[in-house]
Amino acid sequence: MEAYTSTMRLVRYLLRFAPVFTIFGNVESSNYETRKESRKIGLPLPFLYNDLNSIDGVRVINNVVANFEGVRIGDLEYFVDTNWVREFKPSDFREKMAKAKKQTDKAKRVLRGFESVDILVCHQPPYNYLDKVTAKFAPKHWQGKHAGSPAILRYIQSNQPRYVFCGHIHEGNGMSKIGKTEVYNLGVGEYKLIEL
Repeated sequence: MEAYTSTMRLVRYLLRFAPVFTIFGNVESSNYETRKESRKIGLPLPFLYNDLNSIDGVRVINNVVANFEGVRIGDLEYFVDTNWVREFKPSDFREKMAKAKKQTDKAKRVLRGFESVDILVCHQPPYNYLDKVTAKFAPKHWQGKHAGSPAILRYIQSNQPRYVFCGHIHEGNGMSKIGKTEVYNLGVGEYKLIEL
């Protein structure tokens, strides 16, 4: 409910200034996941996806290309990359790897379908760019490791969108370049205004 309430509040605030296009990260839940959780706890829960899309001027654009005044924006939702599972070795490695393989394969298909876009919006950063784990609260064996996605990196290297906006690794906020592409990890509470 905290994620739902804060998301709805933020989106309504942003609508004062411009239309809102959004993707889901690792906190938001799909309608399927919400329904499952609702049954588990025995309480009705609101459907974030439906409620966001019902607001005039807001679109959830997971895994699609949105055209905004001639600008092509590719939007890739959060996924667990197989590289993360190999690198961070969670205790449920086999289960996580099987799930990550499916999610990474899907992300690669989505990225291939984008062809070329002007802007890529993705939850996690490209591998080795603005993705190093340094947060003091992270487990010790995670420190200094890269948590970005090689699939996203390869897409950027091949297609060179003008801009990439990502997050996920909050302490990785900043800007870096991959070829001609400017990559911005906006961390927590950060934003970047661009003029096209």
